[in-house]
Amino acid sequence: MAPMLRTRHILLASHDTPGARAAEKTAYSLCRANSTLHHLIVVPDFWKGMMGDDWLNNAATRDTYADYVESQLEDEVRRHIRRLMRETSRRKIRYRFEVVVGKPTDSLIARAAKGPADLVIIGSPRPKGAVGLRSRMHPERLAENLKMPLLIVPHPG
Repeated sequence: MAPMLRTRHILLASHDTPGARAAEKTAYSLCRANSTLHHLIVVPDFWKGMMGDDWLNNAATRDTYADYVESQLEDEVRRHIRRLMRETSRRKIRYRFEVVVGKPTDSLIARAAKGPADLVIIGSPRPKGAVGLRSRMHPERLAENLKMPLLIVPHPG
């Protein structure tokens, strides 16, 4: 990328999928030394709906299952953050992260409004047929609501 495209404050929404990793690589390439990468990890709120009581026949079992799901999510998020911390440190990029539970698009719009961010970067939606949950961003809503440029990085496949 041309040096004039490099920026000081990038807001990156990423959650450790192949598309999100492509967005991360692009974010690194656009950061200057001493830039800040603000990393937003949105845990989609639909996971709470997995607590259905059809097979979890009592409150104690549901609570145990909820604790298990939460601990798995926390472990995944911690690994993801550590990986980005290593990479940004190596590149001399300041790294900040925030983890929220909510709707991905709404959460990114709200975080971007807080600033500072010169650019917002996300990965493109997964191709049809690709394995994974469909907790996607809605680029058209982002484009309508963000006050800064939005870069959507193509899926690596």
